[in-house]
Amino acid sequence: MNSKEFVTKSAKETVKLGGVLAQKLVARNRNKKAAVFGLEGELGAGKTTFIKGFAKALGIKEKISSPTFVLHKIYKIKTNNCKLLHHIDAYRLKDHRDLLPLGIKEILENPENIVLIEWSDRVEKILPKKYIKIHIDHLEENTRKIVIK
Repeated sequence: MNSKEFVTKSAKETVKLGGVLAQKLVARNRNKKAAVFGLEGELGAGKTTFIKGFAKALGIKEKISSPTFVLHKIYKIKTNNCKLLHHIDAYRLKDHRDLLPLGIKEILENPENIVLIEWSDRVEKILPKKYIKIHIDHLEENTRKIVIK
């Protein structure tokens, strides 16, 4: 499994990295299913900050915030091969079965979707075999190590 490691020294750099990776990774997605990105890391590590840059790079102008209490937010995007960005926060979930009422299976099957799941390790059983894992570690106050597999 190939992985790349990055170190960001500020929230601004984390946002920028999210945007750069969105452009590269989504451009390569030619799957017959959704492009799925699982984000992991401790509370406050920068998962939502990373997603802000990712969403901005896809042309989303709305304010991005973590859907911790609503679980799921949907944003319209206009890329060549994708129409919706699904932002899911699994922090409060017991396991993957808690996503079933959201229609997660259909969301993951649709090739026009990009799915970003914070706390993805809590729902890993439902994720496709080929998804991109993004692990963020809080090294210092503003420094983050971001590993993409």
